[in-house]
Amino acid sequence: MMMERLRFAAAVVPIAAVFCGYAAHTARAAVAPAAAVQTGESAPPGETMTMRRIVDAFERMVTQTYHKSGHGVRGAHAKGQGCVRATVRIARNVPPPLRHGVFAAPTTYRAWVRFSNGAGEVRVDGAPDGRGMAIKLTGVAGPKLIDDERHTQDFVMINFPAFFISDVAEYELLADALEKNRLPAFLKAHPESAKLAAQIAGVPTHDLLRNSYFSMTPYLLGSTYAKFGSFPVSCSGGAALTPDTTGGVADADYLRERLVASLSREPACFDLRLQPRTDPATMPIENAMVTWEAAAAPFVTVARVTIPPQTFDSPQQQTFCENLSYSPWHGTSDFRPVGGLNRLRLFVYRAISKLRHELNQASFIEPTGSETFDNTP
Repeated sequence: MMMERLRFAAAVVPIAAVFCGYAAHTARAAVAPAAAVQTGESAPPGETMTMRRIVDAFERMVTQTYHKSGHGVRGAHAKGQGCVRATVRIARNVPPPLRHGVFAAPTTYRAWVRFSNGAGEVRVDGAPDGRGMAIKLTGVAGPKLIDDERHTQDFVMINFPAFFISDVAEYELLADALEKNRLPAFLKAHPESAKLAAQIAGVPTHDLLRNSYFSMTPYLLGSTYAKFGSFPVSCSGGAALTPDTTGGVADADYLRERLVASLSREPACFDLRLQPRTDPATMPIENAMVTWEAAAAPFVTVARVTIPPQTFDSPQQQTFCENLSYSPWHGTSDFRPVGGLNRLRLFVYRAISKLRHELNQASFIEPTGSETFDNTP
C-alpha cells in the first residue's frame, strides 16, 4: 500500500506533462505574455527559468516513456472514465461581486464533462488515486486568456481541496526526483507533501457521481480571488448527496462500469460553487498546499450541472473524449488562474495537448456541444 501511494504522488500532479522539444518550445514562446503576474501574486525571481528546467526534465522522461508505449497520453488523468453531455445553468442569484465571465448573467451552456483517474498512466480503478472532474462549457463569448480555444470555459478539478506541492520551486525538486527515481527520498524529505499525497490517494471512491471535486488552486474573478468546487446534489430538490461507499472494487474498470450503469437509468447533478477568499493571511495565493477552510470562506452556489441519462461508451465517443483538451487557461479574461502552479500549468498544458495530438496523429478539436455519436449497442 505504501508503495502504491508513493507511485500516486508522482502520478497525481495535474501539471506534470508529457512533451517533446518542439512542443516545449511552443509553450515557452507563448508563456511570457499570457502568464503575466497579477496584483496579489508574487512570482519569485527566476521562476520562468525554473519552469523551463521542469520542462526539460519531463522532456527526457516522456521521451523514454513514449518509446516504450508507442502512444501519447495525458501527463495526468490519463485514464478517462468517460466524457458525458451536460448542461450548466448559471444561477439567477449570483452575488454581484462574482458576476463576471460566465457567471455574469443567468445563461445555460452545453458542456462536456470528463471523469478520470488522476494518474499519468492507465491503471486498475482499485489502485489508490485521485479522481478528476473536468467541465468544458461551449458557446462561451468574450475575450479569452489564450487562443487555443475561442468559445470554451474549462473547470478542472480533483476530489481533494489542496495540492501536495506548494510552489514551482518545490515542483522542480519533485521533477528531479522523478527523473532520477528518487521519489521516496523526496517524500521523506518533504513529510507534509507525503501526508497530502497519501490523503489524496486515500479518498474512497465507489461512484464518480457522488464525489465532490475542487479546483485546488485559486482564480481571479473580476477583483475577487476564489477557488471553486463541484458538489453532488439530488436532481429533484437539490439536497446534498453523501459519498457512496457501497460496492466492490474487484473489477479493473469498476468506476467506468458504474458510471455507465448509473447514467443509463437516471440523471446526475452537481452544484458548481465558488469560494471567495475572506482572509489573505490564511488563504494564500502562492501556496497550493493550504486548504481554504469552508467554515471561514463559505462556498457560494453559482450554477447547476445536470448530466442527463445517456449512453456514452461507444468507440467513436471514446475517441472524441481522448482527443479533447482541458486546461485551467481555457476561459474568459476575467476568470484568470493565479499562483505559481497555475502559471506553470499554462507553461505545460499547451505543450501536453500539442504533443499528444501529434504523437497520436489526431486532429485537435474545439467542441461545440452539438456533437453526435452512434452509441447504439
